[in-house]
Amino acid sequence: MRAETTAKPSGARCRSLGPAKKPRGAFTLIEMLVVISIISLLMAMLVPVLGKVRCQARALVGMGNLRQIAQAVNCYAWDNDESYPPSTATIGFADHWNWQEPTMLTGYRKRSPQLHRSMSAYLHRYVEDASVMFCPNAPKKYTYLQQAWDAGDEWDHPETAPMPDALIGVYCFYWNYTGYLGRGRGLFRGPNGPSRGHGRSNLLVSDYFGYDHWRSPNAYGSCEKFRGANVTEGTWISSAYWSRSASGNTVDLDTLAIELHAGYIDGHVECYSASDTVPIKVILNRETNEPYPPGLGPGDFYLPRSALR
Repeated sequence: MRAETTAKPSGARCRSLGPAKKPRGAFTLIEMLVVISIISLLMAMLVPVLGKVRCQARALVGMGNLRQIAQAVNCYAWDNDESYPPSTATIGFADHWNWQEPTMLTGYRKRSPQLHRSMSAYLHRYVEDASVMFCPNAPKKYTYLQQAWDAGDEWDHPETAPMPDALIGVYCFYWNYTGYLGRGRGLFRGPNGPSRGHGRSNLLVSDYFGYDHWRSPNAYGSCEKFRGANVTEGTWISSAYWSRSASGNTVDLDTLAIELHAGYIDGHVECYSASDTVPIKVILNRETNEPYPPGLGPGDFYLPRSALR
């Protein structure tokens, strides 16, 4: 008996005998929400960590700046009979001059024809990048910082009247600088050369940290950001810095969570806290060492306590 065969219809397709595959569609709404939640959680964990990393990186840059400044001033001394350059933190002419805040990069005018009014006139050959002279943690960089540094004694702000302008930065420069420590405590004297000199400190440069500056009365100020601080805006001659009002006209440094840095004549850089500082005042009268009255001048500048040892 012959087996009958059934012819496959022309054009018929073979079908798989296995289970049918269900095509994969897009994510469901629930799956999308889960993914977004996971990403949000990871970002919430990473953002604070990244912020701390950035702060630590800026702190390292700042410490590197202080080392370079110390090295530059020492190189100047090696080329100039072991003497550091004169301080540019002064105002006035001939014998009629007084001290100004130690953050001065360029003074208002020359104290005498033999002295420069700008720091860069002494140090430009050792420091060409002006960013070295500026704290990276300050809220805003001075717009014309490099131009002012390159111009030296000839610096004139391009947006003001054609006359020499000063420039106030956010580091404190203490070589050949004198400040008032207070009654019974005498004077602070910055080093005049690598060997420091009798009765002189070994502190060369530090972060700005002060109190009761005329631009932020009854407030703490610093180039380093601290808890509760806001920005004190700069002017055409001054750099911006962080500030926070003190409570009840009372100075309480223990309330400030801030890490500060200072560079010394041997090139090392130290970290210190607000509570480990000593205040000095800017001298208004060099004959009597009388400082500026409270609220009318640059206020107090805090030195690391080790600078007085």
